[in-house]
Amino acid sequence: MSIDLYCVLGNPVEHSRSPWIHARFAELTGQTLHYGKRLVALDGFVPAVRAFMAEGGRGCNVTVPFKFQAAALAGHCSDRVALAQAANTLTFRDGAILADNTDGVGLVNDIQRNAGFDLSGRHLLLLGAGGAAAGVLGPLLLARPASITVANRSEPKAAALAARHAALAAAQETELFCCGLSELAGSFDVVINATASSLGGGAIPVAGSTLKPAALAYDLMYGSAAQGFMRWAVEQGASARDGLGMLVEQAAEAFLLWRGVRPPAQQVLSELHAVLRGAA
Repeated sequence: MSIDLYCVLGNPVEHSRSPWIHARFAELTGQTLHYGKRLVALDGFVPAVRAFMAEGGRGCNVTVPFKFQAAALAGHCSDRVALAQAANTLTFRDGAILADNTDGVGLVNDIQRNAGFDLSGRHLLLLGAGGAAAGVLGPLLLARPASITVANRSEPKAAALAARHAALAAAQETELFCCGLSELAGSFDVVINATASSLGGGAIPVAGSTLKPAALAYDLMYGSAAQGFMRWAVEQGASARDGLGMLVEQAAEAFLLWRGVRPPAQQVLSELHAVLRGAA
């Protein structure tokens, strides 16, 4: 009997915990599949997807830096992908490529359900305007915060992302702003780092004054990559959280798309924390 194949494609990808997460989802839901990880050359995303499809792959997750390419490659895009213009989940069906983006739902679920932090009525700062930020802005707006400010090193890129989401923001009665990082002012209830600064070990992209007292500082990266941002946040008196919960929650949404079964994300997140503590 053939086994359904899935994988995560990215660069870098060796650190990914997605294979462990999906293997555990499969165990807990009685599904039979194999989920691996593949390092993709920076100029080789499309050939890598085509090769995996030719091998019988049923779907894949897509991580940095290929989320925009994943959306462009697909023949059918979900509403979330159409808005974000970035995809993290591809499904292969009868030779066609279907794209979705589960990042934002995963982020909101982790903040509100796992961390117990209600986003409604809050003032949010989203750092970055790349594929990661594009994937989470729509679901963040659906949580109906009072405002979201998108701040990016290149202000025009932030403006373009905000413009695509203007109608959704208006429908949620959420104020949506954009600015360059150098023009950023004010303080926020939630600061979400969707830049590549943590991945590259770079400096914190904003001043501590951006964090209100008792604010939540959230890095979309997880593990050692997020430690610098989290230490900075704690030093400012904020609560700090890395993206491990988002990783598990977005994986659960992808698993549901692929298999038609919702796995127990909170249980698997708890188990994964235990595994990582044991490995430390």
